[in-house]
Amino acid sequence: MDERLKKQLDFALEIDKEKNIFRQTHLSGHGRNENDAEHAWHMAIMAYLLKEYANEEVDISKVMLMCLIHDIVEIEAGDTYAYDEVNLKTQKAREDVAKEKIYSLLPDDQKLELIALFDEFEAYETPESKFAHAMDNLQPLMLNNSNGGEDWRQHGVTSAQVHGRQDKTKLGSQKLFEVVNDIIQNNIEKGNIKE
Repeated sequence: MDERLKKQLDFALEIDKEKNIFRQTHLSGHGRNENDAEHAWHMAIMAYLLKEYANEEVDISKVMLMCLIHDIVEIEAGDTYAYDEVNLKTQKAREDVAKEKIYSLLPDDQKLELIALFDEFEAYETPESKFAHAMDNLQPLMLNNSNGGEDWRQHGVTSAQVHGRQDKTKLGSQKLFEVVNDIIQNNIEKGNIKE
């Protein structure tokens, strides 16, 4: 086997570990905690289905790839809960180290391509990154809502915390933000999200 193919296959095997990184969000139907790979897959499919609601024209293949790779770094850095103020302070540093380690398994051209895509996602500046982030916000919100807001209640999450994350959805999709905002307001009224 040539060296390039070996590196690609080594990377493919390494990212299988993403299936072992569990998130705070539970699967619909009050299932177990979802893992990062399930989250990424779900986001990518949602991006394709909901592309017509992006604020701007997007390269949907690029958006879907962003969705699929954005949490690979958590194999090394671990999942950081969206409302964990302490670990959010070190998240970028941990993920930068992980990004270099994991993507270095690839041939240089693919390493540079995927790091650039990850960095574009994190920068939140292009239409594609804004729409991918809209999926990253909407997907767990939908799951939590389908479970009666249980995760918000369990963690004592406030409306300010939820809005702090979810209000950015409008940068990628104003239409989807309207859905997000309705879900948030409904869960505040039900007492699942604290005022």
